[in-house]
Amino acid sequence: MRLPCFLNQRSAELRPRPFKRSLKSYLALPTAGVSRNTSSYALHASRSAAKLKLPPLPHSFPNDAHRHTLTPASRRVLTRDFSWAKLFNGKAYERQDEPSDGQDDAARAAILEKVMKGRQPTDLMLRCTVLDAEGNVKTISGQFKKSELCSEHRLNPRDLRKIDSRIPNLVPTILARKEAILVNMLHIRALVKADAVVLFDTYGSADSRLHSIFLYHLEHNLKTKGHGLPYEFRALESILLSVLSALEAEMVFLRNLIGGLLAELEDDIDRDKFKRLLHYSRRLSAFQNRAKLIQEALEEVLEQDEDLAAMYLSDKKNDRPRQLSDHEELEVLLESFSKQVEEIVNESDNIANNVSSTQEIVELILDSNRNALLALDLKVRSAKCFINLQSHFESNPYAFWTTSGIALAIGATISLTCMRRLAKIRKVGLSTGAAQRRAKRPWLPLPLRRRGLDQY
Repeated sequence: MRLPCFLNQRSAELRPRPFKRSLKSYLALPTAGVSRNTSSYALHASRSAAKLKLPPLPHSFPNDAHRHTLTPASRRVLTRDFSWAKLFNGKAYERQDEPSDGQDDAARAAILEKVMKGRQPTDLMLRCTVLDAEGNVKTISGQFKKSELCSEHRLNPRDLRKIDSRIPNLVPTILARKEAILVNMLHIRALVKADAVVLFDTYGSADSRLHSIFLYHLEHNLKTKGHGLPYEFRALESILLSVLSALEAEMVFLRNLIGGLLAELEDDIDRDKFKRLLHYSRRLSAFQNRAKLIQEALEEVLEQDEDLAAMYLSDKKNDRPRQLSDHEELEVLLESFSKQVEEIVNESDNIANNVSSTQEIVELILDSNRNALLALDLKVRSAKCFINLQSHFESNPYAFWTTSGIALAIGATISLTCMRRLAKIRKVGLSTGAAQRRAKRPWLPLPLRRRGLDQY
């Protein structure tokens, strides 16, 4: 069909509704290859107009009288090619870059179908490493069904969800059940029984490496029976030792990074060091959160006498019931690790306080240097205040050369002085005399700064 020329194709795509009233008259216009006298053309036009429910036109010409007013030249001027196929179907002509409701529904259905297909029966399998009562590895990365694990160890399905390695879980937990202890801390997700330990394999390079180291120490600790502790407590001790070692290693790493950066800020302050400080502060905050959550998990277990008594799995297996208050051995074990975790938390808090204090001091130094720059600008402006005053000296024939020479000498002197002053102001540091100290001795890494240079 044809479209009035005062509309381009873009506007027609966006706003086709104003042309519905004039569509009936345009349907009556002759089209190339189609005769208006044919019954198919008339039937097609009437069906299209009826489908759109067009109201009667008040200014339409009866008996096709208006057709003779359009000449071929004016018709070429007043019309432009445009497809009314969307209007014939009774649908709005939509933009190609904006998805319709049907496309959104189809996309949602495709995503839902993909998610549902991903939950295949293989997802009900867990990879586990099993250690027997003698501390020997019985199964390495074996495939076990969740239903079999629940029935064998008398667990609920929701308990396995907490230790499923594929589900991200940041909150550490120690849960006491009828025949097992469920532990979920950092890189360790384990099920401890009176005569076996089930380790759920973790995915990822760092976690896998820590998991391998922990498996070696756990196997060695379970084979050693001279401590007087029952099997489950030796396994729990190995788990807590591995968690504590991981926290200490990360604490030392962050302390060296942040300490070295703060030492560099004493000599010079720039944007790159601020970016590094921001990155290290975020890592320190995440570490503090993990350490505090582990401390809270240990304290929560220590506050529950029923859970402490339920963790004596060997006595349950040998039908030796214990009283709720008879858990001194386990309480001492957990308290020792809780105190060590508390020390790590306090040390991380001290580092965070040092970072915040450094940031405040740096802000004060930057404010002081900004004020110094403003004072220098005021001095330069005040020096140029009397530059346009007139005197009788300019009438002298040698006045120009004399004034130019004096001005050049004074300008060069002032420029050199100001440049040196500006360079001194821009060199920001937390300590005074940083440049002289840097000139006396070469730069050394942070672990070697306090040692004598004659050793190297």
